[in-house]
Amino acid sequence: MSDAVRRHYDMYPYPHYPLLASVRRCDTYALNLVALWTRFNGELPPRSVRRILIAGCGSFAPYPFALANPGTEITALDLSQRSLRRARLHCLLHGIRGVDFRAGDLSDPGLTSGRYGLIDAFGVLHHLVDPLAGLKVLAGRLADGGILRVMVYSRYARREEESIRRALRMLQVNDPTVVQRLVRHSGAGSRLRRFAGASDELAYRAGLADALLHPCVHTYRIDEFMDLVRQSELEPLLFAHSGALADIGKEVARIRSMEADKRSPGNFILYLGRTVRGPCRNEADSVFMVNPCLATGVSLLQFGTLLIPPRMGHDNPLLGRDSRSFLRRFRRPVRAGNLPTADNAAVARYLDALFLLQYRS
Repeated sequence: MSDAVRRHYDMYPYPHYPLLASVRRCDTYALNLVALWTRFNGELPPRSVRRILIAGCGSFAPYPFALANPGTEITALDLSQRSLRRARLHCLLHGIRGVDFRAGDLSDPGLTSGRYGLIDAFGVLHHLVDPLAGLKVLAGRLADGGILRVMVYSRYARREEESIRRALRMLQVNDPTVVQRLVRHSGAGSRLRRFAGASDELAYRAGLADALLHPCVHTYRIDEFMDLVRQSELEPLLFAHSGALADIGKEVARIRSMEADKRSPGNFILYLGRTVRGPCRNEADSVFMVNPCLATGVSLLQFGTLLIPPRMGHDNPLLGRDSRSFLRRFRRPVRAGNLPTADNAAVARYLDALFLLQYRS
């Protein structure tokens, strides 16, 4: 089946963003290794673990990860040579150098060596023949204190797509052009026409192929997903899908109640950790620092209001002139004991958004 997945992405590299499509560095704030490490460990990462593995990088992810982590060792791994070529070209066109692109199966022990402080497997596990085996392989590559981000398909977020995908497989339809023709000739109120009208991905071949023609797809109810996590022996740290509650147990219970009505908050996004030390809060000898992705460039200097799209499950604070002025105070570490009490609420808000970091000095 891994060969079928490789062939699929060789034919339809995904995602298919234009090669000149760019992102602002501030928009990559949730991909920064230092920010995530301090969030879950309460300290700066040792130099030995400042390494990132993008497992199943596709045709785009190495660019924003490298933008978020200049000077950091990044390995971009994917089954598809064609996806890797496009990812490498995207990086080169935007002046990104130093990413190590490797083709192969993430379970191959010879493809990587050593441990990583951050591993990303966004939209990958659900396309593996054995997702648990893949998750255990990635868990074994995490350093102590390391963080793994995963996104898997939710059963009810994917209900329409999966019913259409199964029907197309039964009909032995495997060409996006044929699917597009079926959409054009389907009835106005049909499931296929409704889904096509609501899905941005069906507007282009790679998106359509990923949504409806993928050869290997698993979907999860929340208890199935959490059982997968339990067997990996990694610790669930934080859900980051839209509207997620900060408490893991309460969020699982909330999703269970939604699933009873065949609903979902979306696909599940979860940060996992290996023997993390826990966040640093309410410690007078700790220090605060602005997220490195906001500290450089024009992010905190530009005019007008700065809106940074959310990546941690909730809308971000709008950064107007006063907010940016406040954050500029933390370009150099500021000791917690030196902060006025009046700043506590703002600091807490920016810590939750990952705009500020707190760590033990």
